[in-house]
Amino acid sequence: MKKLFTLVALLAVFLGAKAQQWEEVYSIDYSTYSGFPFYVMGYVPEWFDGVMVDEGNGYKCIKVDDAEEPGDHIVKTNDGTQYYRVENASSDFHQYFIADGIDCVLDDSYKVVAQVKASQAVTINVNMGWGWSNGEQASASVSIPAASDFQTVEWEYSGIGGTRCNLVAQQQTTTQIEWKSLKVYHQKGNERPVTWQEWLTSDGKPVVVGEKVQDIATWRGNAETPWTAEQKETKFNDQEKNFLICAWSKEKGVNMNENDGWDPFPASIEEDPDDPTNHVFVCHGQPATSEGDASKWDNQFWIESPSSWKEGTTIKVHFRYRCNQESVKTATQIHKQNPSDYLHYEAIGDVTFTNQWQDFDKTISFNGSQNGGWSIAFNLNDVDKSAIDFYFDDLSWQTMKLDEGFFVASANSDKGIEYVFDTATEFVTDPNDPTVVVATVGTEGKEDTWVNEVMISTVRGNTAAFKGATIKLTSSATDGDWLDYTEASLAKIKLPAAGVWKISIAPEDKQICFDKIEGEEEKAPVDIITNPSVVTVNALERDWLSAGQDGNPREDEVGTGEAWDNQFWIVANRVLDAGEETVVEFDYVATKEAKATTQSHKGLGGYIHYVAIGDVNFTTEEKHFTYDFTIPAECAGKDMNSIAFNLAEIKDANDYTFKNFKWYLKNSEEGKTTENLINAEGGKNFGFKIVGGQAQYVEDPASAINNVVTNKTASNVTYNLAGQRVSKDFKGIVVKDGKKFMNK
Repeated sequence: MKKLFTLVALLAVFLGAKAQQWEEVYSIDYSTYSGFPFYVMGYVPEWFDGVMVDEGNGYKCIKVDDAEEPGDHIVKTNDGTQYYRVENASSDFHQYFIADGIDCVLDDSYKVVAQVKASQAVTINVNMGWGWSNGEQASASVSIPAASDFQTVEWEYSGIGGTRCNLVAQQQTTTQIEWKSLKVYHQKGNERPVTWQEWLTSDGKPVVVGEKVQDIATWRGNAETPWTAEQKETKFNDQEKNFLICAWSKEKGVNMNENDGWDPFPASIEEDPDDPTNHVFVCHGQPATSEGDASKWDNQFWIESPSSWKEGTTIKVHFRYRCNQESVKTATQIHKQNPSDYLHYEAIGDVTFTNQWQDFDKTISFNGSQNGGWSIAFNLNDVDKSAIDFYFDDLSWQTMKLDEGFFVASANSDKGIEYVFDTATEFVTDPNDPTVVVATVGTEGKEDTWVNEVMISTVRGNTAAFKGATIKLTSSATDGDWLDYTEASLAKIKLPAAGVWKISIAPEDKQICFDKIEGEEEKAPVDIITNPSVVTVNALERDWLSAGQDGNPREDEVGTGEAWDNQFWIVANRVLDAGEETVVEFDYVATKEAKATTQSHKGLGGYIHYVAIGDVNFTTEEKHFTYDFTIPAECAGKDMNSIAFNLAEIKDANDYTFKNFKWYLKNSEEGKTTENLINAEGGKNFGFKIVGGQAQYVEDPASAINNVVTNKTASNVTYNLAGQRVSKDFKGIVVKDGKKFMNK
């Protein structure tokens, strides 16, 4: 048996090595552009000989049309928009896209390889983002060497939380950085072969695709089957029929409604202007004369699927396209069931039409903002407002054919047993209750198969699809109780103990039950401990707020100050999983009234998510704080283990005192917990940062507790960090004879 296990282990190692393959998923050669091709965030890099050049911090760019006075230097974007580049001495950094529209797999790893050089060695921050809210970016510190020739620079990201990402460079120095090209690679694992199914059929039912979609008899996307008389009369908002029309058109002034607007209608099917034997869908675009941005969608075209799609769904889109002009750029969006019912600004990126037929192929995964989308909308007048004919052919909308039902993958974080999604166990009907489905994880009598966490999904057959269709509990898992669940992505369920577990799901009630068959004993409840340490953070006055802090009250001047210039952290003894229910308690007081915001972090300063234990409102009277803190879903897989307090929400200097700390797992028994998350004494669980300083732990006399305590004159009296006289038996950080000590 031991030899067999060794063979299996070696096989796993071999397969694991094979799985560590990097597959290119995105590439950009900046020489193919004549100017900056991305959305402008205050700074526009310049183009020299096909190279994107960042001239260094200290500049900002103002659109020429918006400038109050002319500037000396003009930079242009790829679409010809002109900006003045002017000095901006007050800025502490600028930022700009270096890539956009990167299709990603939830929770996976990515490597970026750039050809880049710098006038001097420099380290910049590059975020891989999937949204603009706090916690929707992964950060990397990228070192670029000084060189006269372009260098290959690589960096990586893991735990990506979105399916369509961008890369944003943030430059804080005056160093010149030149970008030649960039590629993004996905760490591709072993997947079972994917079977695709076509949805643009006459009845809206999917058909498995062979080598060519043309083989499907009911395919409607090739425009060879004319609309029936009934289909021609289908209204764009008739939700009982509109999903069977795969191509919709809107032409300014055509199909007018009672509100003096014009509605979408089934796209015209006409002969191909290049081939009379072929038929195509046509939008005869009219002059776009509406005011402002509204002119961009005066004329539109839609590829409509017969269903809505959930976050995490992978969709493969294909079509042929051309127009009757030399070059016309269009923008795309995701819309809901009714054509023109906008959902999200991003779909398949910009599409540039020419007077020659082109093929478009792209595979995308719906993100949270696209959840519930039905169609891809083309805004045909994004740039050109003239009358233009647009032609579409061979429309195809495909998704993976996946196993549907309930499936469970399991892991043991203590023993290094990882999730395997392709072979996830399928739930089957309970023979004793047809309304319930059941599955077992782990094998009885084999301790090395025990698991302590699971992921449960409604699909199987592709890792990204599995992760995007999971369920999560609305409370912590317990043994033998029926619990509510809801849909989520990337949801992991922590089991009460490692073992063999029977899992029962009642889909109609959206409830789930975990029954341990064998395994470790659950942790017996223990007393909740109180760490009596007293920590006073002597927060210094910060600078005026930076211009980007729109969420805070605006001050008279604009500077470089941030709400997190002064900070305090409570750090748990281990990483916490999303969904774990904890309780946080402490006493607090300040010398001035002030609000402190809190965030979820990794260690000291590793920002993850803007949500933690809410705001803490300090007054000059001591108060007790208690908060039931469920670890946010946004922290899944990101090593969250600390709560950050932003102590510079007010500009003034202030003394913030914290003491009598508790952080423990929530338990139904009063005064008990299954785990205390901080130590009973000492400062290893606390950290701080003061304006101009570095984040550091408060843990022993070797720590330089700068600005945390006001020293007292030499005497035999002992003080805590709040400057209060205490007994010699006081536990925590104290001051005696002007020196800081840890009383244990």
